[in-house]
Amino acid sequence: MTIKAWITALAALFTLSACGAQWGVRYADNIPAETSRSWRLADVIAVVPETLKVSNNNTYAPSGDIVWWGEPYGDRRAQVAQIFDEALTQGASDLRGSRPVTITATVSKFHAVTPSAIAYAPAAVHNISFTIQVFDATTAQPLTPPVEMDADLEAYVGAAAMAAAIQGQPQRVRIVEHLAAVTRGWLGFGPDQRRTFQSIGR
Repeated sequence: MTIKAWITALAALFTLSACGAQWGVRYADNIPAETSRSWRLADVIAVVPETLKVSNNNTYAPSGDIVWWGEPYGDRRAQVAQIFDEALTQGASDLRGSRPVTITATVSKFHAVTPSAIAYAPAAVHNISFTIQVFDATTAQPLTPPVEMDADLEAYVGAAAMAAAIQGQPQRVRIVEHLAAVTRGWLGFGPDQRRTFQSIGR
């Protein structure tokens, strides 16, 4: 690595250190199981607003609402929407009641880690925020208020990231499984995933 690259890396690490903070899975309340067990999943609608800024800068902590390097270069908004579609569908798979419902998720932040952070950062965080709501699929009547969720997840870096990829747990798989677990807990069908943790991140 050149002297210039080392200086850049050190500066970025100082930036990351300054961004050390408390992260977590946070939202107001879980849905009581006695309520959600009457629901049956009919559809999932994931919305990634065009107003969100997409960054494809391969730096330690790029500025942007959407930062995603876990798939080949392409339409990052569409890729994030597909992640949420898969995750919420998986997380709501236990809804087998008689009332069909639609679950919507509107993404406000999807700041995953970059290759630079994976290679050189001492730690990192997938910073994910969205608003979730349940509607009657027939009448469009809201069955829950819009609920703002933080669903942050510790990211693997360095050797841990390499080992996870070899074992079939790359970023995308981990994030889908994490969001599914958060959804399942919120719906009252699985362990409550709410927690906080300290880490360096953006």
